[in-house]
Amino acid sequence: MEPVIFLQNAYIYQRDQLVLSAVNFTIHKGEFVYLIGRTGSGKSSVLQTLYADLWLEKGSGVVAGYELHALKRSQIPYLRRNIGIVFQDFQLLGDRNIEKNLIFYLKAMGWKDKEEMNVRINEVLTLVNLPHILAKMPHQLSGGEQQRVGIARALLNQPQILLADEPTGNLDAEMSVEILKLFMDINEKSKTAVLMATHDFELIERYPRRTLYCDKGLVQDLSESL
Repeated sequence: MEPVIFLQNAYIYQRDQLVLSAVNFTIHKGEFVYLIGRTGSGKSSVLQTLYADLWLEKGSGVVAGYELHALKRSQIPYLRRNIGIVFQDFQLLGDRNIEKNLIFYLKAMGWKDKEEMNVRINEVLTLVNLPHILAKMPHQLSGGEQQRVGIARALLNQPQILLADEPTGNLDAEMSVEILKLFMDINEKSKTAVLMATHDFELIERYPRRTLYCDKGLVQDLSESL
């Protein structure tokens, strides 16, 4: 099976500072994987490298069929059309309602047919159990609802993998569990791979899955050390 993500001997930098050395891991279609570590350990840097916000300076990597080590700037939008990104702070546009937020994203992804866009928007909002919020503004939603919209937005283009950067970081414990269960449900039903960065070790203990651990400049696959 062809991997959705493949990193080999990858060195990850933030500007000129080396963050992680000799990173090696593979994620296949349909896998659910945690990326854990303390704040500042390099979790976000890994994700930023995977969606080409940071350049892969050394080593090789492939995400959704795109070679990170040989990527041209002009290819970045096409790479990102194959991955969904979920942020900690939701990143919804506050000046427009949810429907217009999602239409804006679809247009940026190259969609043009209005009827197809409306059908897909209804599909993803139903998937995250928010079918009736199209007319609402972001500020009218709770934090958990805003994160659900963020997940729906990431699913719009039917990505091969969801990259989630601390998606429960701004939520209380109860809502964090609900969001994690939603990711797992999406992963199970649609076979969309998920790589979820978190430092919520309690969540991981309650809902164990394969885990990559960022610590002291290295990434260790904990499932290999068991």
